[in-house]
Amino acid sequence: MSELQTNAFWMPFTPNRAFKSAPRIVERAEGIYLTEKGGRQIIDATAGLWCSNAGHGRTEIADAIYKQAKTLDYSSIFNFGHELGFEYANRLVQHTPDGLNRVFFGNSGSEAVETALKIALQYQRARGKGTRTMFIGREKGYHGVNFGGISVGGIAPNYQSFGQPVKANHLRHTLDIKRNAFSRGLPEHGVELAEDLERLVNFHGADQIAAVIVEPFAGAGGVVLPPKGYLQRLRAICDKHDLLLIFDEVISGWGRTGSAFGAIEFGVTPDMITSAKGITNAAVPLSAVFVQEEIHNTIMDAAAEGMVEFFHGYTYSAHPVACAAGMATLDIYEREGLLTRASGEIAQYWEDALHSLADGHTVIDVRNYGLVGAIELRAPEKLSGKFGAKVSGMAWEAGVMARGIGDALCMSPPLIIEKHQIDAVVDKLRSVINTLT
Repeated sequence: MSELQTNAFWMPFTPNRAFKSAPRIVERAEGIYLTEKGGRQIIDATAGLWCSNAGHGRTEIADAIYKQAKTLDYSSIFNFGHELGFEYANRLVQHTPDGLNRVFFGNSGSEAVETALKIALQYQRARGKGTRTMFIGREKGYHGVNFGGISVGGIAPNYQSFGQPVKANHLRHTLDIKRNAFSRGLPEHGVELAEDLERLVNFHGADQIAAVIVEPFAGAGGVVLPPKGYLQRLRAICDKHDLLLIFDEVISGWGRTGSAFGAIEFGVTPDMITSAKGITNAAVPLSAVFVQEEIHNTIMDAAAEGMVEFFHGYTYSAHPVACAAGMATLDIYEREGLLTRASGEIAQYWEDALHSLADGHTVIDVRNYGLVGAIELRAPEKLSGKFGAKVSGMAWEAGVMARGIGDALCMSPPLIIEKHQIDAVVDKLRSVINTLT
């Protein structure tokens, strides 16, 4: 076989020159395992990229994709429709919090966020509050890489080259290792950080702010969990000042926290939820925004009869093959109880196993909830802020895929993971951590 030619592919979120000098090539995936070119198996402790929640290589999903592609591979969704899109939307909202029963489809988390921001702006205009054009995000928040997403997101490298063309300000993040190190589940300290929203409202004026957007827990920001009561307080402040609250659940949705959505798990109902990744088990790109009935109806009622109510959408919105993959994914989630599995015995086992690494001499924090977790490491001064990437490379060589973010190793294993596989992940990570100086 000829040598792999890597020049043409400009890879995303990758140091291309370094990668192409020593590429790591995955050839197959099944269950919780990846297989490298050459045959070596790797435990996928990140579910791909927070997305293959039901594990890799699910035959039911592949079969549904094949069948749909042969029947109706594509049809325009602008002024036309296919039954599967309506059936799928109706089925999805059986899992959303009460009231969030309208669905707008896209293709990625970035598109879902862009859609939610536009819905917020149109809603404010439709109800006569068109001055509300600003958004409040949060430091360490990740909301994709479209211009709206990088504006409300709080990860500096994602916007430093491009600016922030959508008006936005940011809440302080909630990572407080000094007070909350080695928390099991939600941290005890930090609910007062929600009061930062009051400060921003007072500074900008409530009549300027359309919506607040946060992840129930920050994923790409390093698995940063909300302090107890924090999300409830954000909801209360939004209600006080008549602000919309958007939960970005692209990562936290579809069973990651032990409920279908973090909103359900944490008992806080937002006005919109963005969803992607696990919605189709990542087999085909698809995203959705779940919208409260009152927001939808306000926008509909403001438009003239016969006119387009919302000038937004994508060529591949509700793509029939993606909808078929999503339906098959829901079948698996429901049949195997995966949407709540991370609230049970396996989650406790995961928590105990991760915290067994706390005695590592370079480990300064372990945090977890459901089937997500992070190991924060004390970085050498010259590698501060990028130690996680170095250690994740070592973990790969040891046989585990864990994501390096800042100085942390972050994990979100497939929801099908078993106890002996958790043991293998932790044993391999321990061997890596013990070599660090």
